[in-house]
Formats: sequence, structure tokens, C-alpha cells
Amino acid sequence: MKAHQPPKHYRLEHPVALGSFLSWVRTSVQGGCVVPRYLPKYLFVCLCTLLTSPLRGWEWMRFDARKRATVVHHSPVFIIGHWRSGTTHLHNLLVQDERFCFMSTFQAMAPGFCLSGDRLLKPALESIARRRYPTRLIDNIPLAFDAPQEDEFAMACLTHRAFIHTFSFPKHAERFFDQFVMLDQQTQVAREHWMSTYCRLLRMIQFRGGARRMVLKNCAHTGRIRTLLAQFPNARFIHIHRNPYEVFLSSMHMHRTVLKTSQLQHTDAQAIRRRVLQFYERLMKHLIDVRPELSANQFIDVAFEDLERDPLAQIERIYRQLELGKLQAVRPRIEQYLSTIAGYRKNAYVLDQETIETVNQHWGFALDSLGYDRIESIS
Repeated sequence: MKAHQPPKHYRLEHPVALGSFLSWVRTSVQGGCVVPRYLPKYLFVCLCTLLTSPLRGWEWMRFDARKRATVVHHSPVFIIGHWRSGTTHLHNLLVQDERFCFMSTFQAMAPGFCLSGDRLLKPALESIARRRYPTRLIDNIPLAFDAPQEDEFAMACLTHRAFIHTFSFPKHAERFFDQFVMLDQQTQVAREHWMSTYCRLLRMIQFRGGARRMVLKNCAHTGRIRTLLAQFPNARFIHIHRNPYEVFLSSMHMHRTVLKTSQLQHTDAQAIRRRVLQFYERLMKHLIDVRPELSANQFIDVAFEDLERDPLAQIERIYRQLELGKLQAVRPRIEQYLSTIAGYRKNAYVLDQETIETVNQHWGFALDSLGYDRIESIS
């Protein structure tokens, strides 16, 4: 089954269309020239971010003082791992526990006015979005504005320091990745600038979620573990991984799909392939380097294949090792959620000899480290 394909109107849509105007200007300056073909999309984002500025101003007047006074939970749970490794599935399972709070899709789309726009704007926007996109573009997961979402989307709406801008300005993708994903390797000043915005975002989530512990999913955090630990020494990290052969094929599909709704500059298949290979290698090698620094009750590895085969057993293992509390009361909710997705079908990809050789050459270290069998040829 193929994921939902972008309709023609995607030419005037963009992931940060409801974000900050000033942030978009800074991102544009950093990203460089826009190709004339994509100028209507660029101007559309300029117009939307400018027209929604009064909403952000109104939200600031209503809620800023209270958000600033909000104390972020000292021990958030971060779901990390390379993109297309099962982070969304794990996130959806964990948030069935009502003791946790999380960032919703609407909050990620419009972090600057999601609190004041929750009752009026959210239902209208969700109705429009569902008519256009029955499922997410990159897979077959239904689109819902109350569902948990990756907080990197919200960061892209708030600041130019976000990985998502890679898809808008692909000519500078490597620089965006280096500066804003591999944050642990940046200067103290750069980390503090990023963390200042991120903590502002977390206070918004915590303000809406009360005193509950946050469960946050962000694949880019895999390159920010030390940065996050400096701010949250008691944080928990769940690393979910998937067979690298499947990750490569799925990541190529993700990049091609997201670029259709985001890009403002030209790129080609070879550049996409180079970025997928490079980003995975750098991210996973960094994780392997950092992992020994975390204690057993702070970090856990989960194989997507094990989670898919026996989700309750893996969730129970996560709760036990990370000391997240008792699972018994939550089991019925998880079981009910699992019954609703029983008919879900992942995108199907064809593994060819070229992919096998590419993964073996570039990601062989990950096959060994994560315990996956190496394939030499198609039998």
C-alpha cells in the first residue's frame, strides 16, 4: 500500500506556514535564494506568517506570564532514533498513559497561538487538513490534530535553528544538519541559544499538560543527548531502531515526499541519497559514542521489530528499566489502542541489490552494533 500522495494544492502549502514571521525571515536569509518556480510557495509562507502575527501577539498577552512561571518536569522522556525507525508508533503507545503529557499536532503546527486557537481555529483547520490529507504524507497513519507530534516541527515554526528547514533549503541541508542536529558538537553559546527556544516550547507543553511528565519524540534529539542532559540531568531516553535496509528505503521515500511540500530550491536524487547516507552515519555513530555515558535507568534500546511483534512486552520492559511507574492500570488503554490499528499496513519497499550493497558499505557498523544480520545478495 502506498502512502497518500500530495495533491496539486501542495504547491501553496508548507510545514511552517503558521509559524513566526521573524523566524521565517531569518531562516530565509540563512537558506539563501529561492528558485523562481517556488516563489509562490515562499510568498505564501511570508503572507501566512505575517497575517497570523496578531494571533501570536494576542497569545503572548494572554499566556506569556503564566507560561514563564511554569516549571518543566525535571525528568522528561525523550524518544530518539533515526527517522523512519518506528518513533511515531512508540510515541502513540506511550501517550496512552494519561500520566504523561505530550505535544499535539496542532501545537506543533501553530506553537505561537495554539492555546488561544484551540477551540475555534483547531477544528476548522483539522477539517480542512483531513479532507486534503486522510493520512500523513510519508505513511498511512491517520492525520489527527490531537495526536502526538514530533516537536521539531514546532521548533521550525519558532526559530531558524531547526532541522526541518533542511527540506525548504536543501542546498544547505548539510549545514542545517551540522549546526542544529549535531548540537552536541557545537559551541556552548550555540547550544544555549537553541535550548532557550526549546525550553520556551516545553513550558508551553507543560502549561497545557499540568504537572504531568512529558513524553517527547524528536529524531533530531539523537544528536543532542548531551545538550539535553545538561538541562535535564534526570531525563530518560528511549532509542528505537529498525533494520537499516528498511530505514534506507523508507528515508529515501520520506525525503522525496517532504521535499514536495517544502522545497524552495532544486535538488536531485543523488543529493538526497548522499544526505540520507551521511545523516544516518553521523547520527548513529554519535549515539554509539554517547550511550555509555547514560545509566541503565536513563537509556534503553528498543528494536522496532520487537515492538511490532509484542508491543506490550516491550512497553513493560521500558517502564521497568526506566522506572516510569506501574503499567498495570495502563494496559487496557494500550490494548484498546492496538485494536484500533490492527488493520494498519506499512509502506512496502522492494529491497534490491544496489540497496544491499549501499547499506553494507556505509552502514555496516550499524548492522553490527544494532544486531541485524548482514545480507549479501537477494536470494
